[in-house]
Amino acid sequence: MWLLLKEFLVFLGREKKWWLVPLVLLLVLLAAIMIFGSSSVLAPFMYPFM
Repeated sequence: MWLLLKEFLVFLGREKKWWLVPLVLLLVLLAAIMIFGSSSVLAPFMYPFM
């Protein structure tokens, strides 16, 4: 996992694609919300926002 992150950061530095960082972070955040929100006590409170 850490090797993938390191390789991604090297790619961003070499190709000057730093605008991809917020996009990837947003996708990871949305995935975490979907995974943890569907099976938690907070799920009923999240439905109005989805």
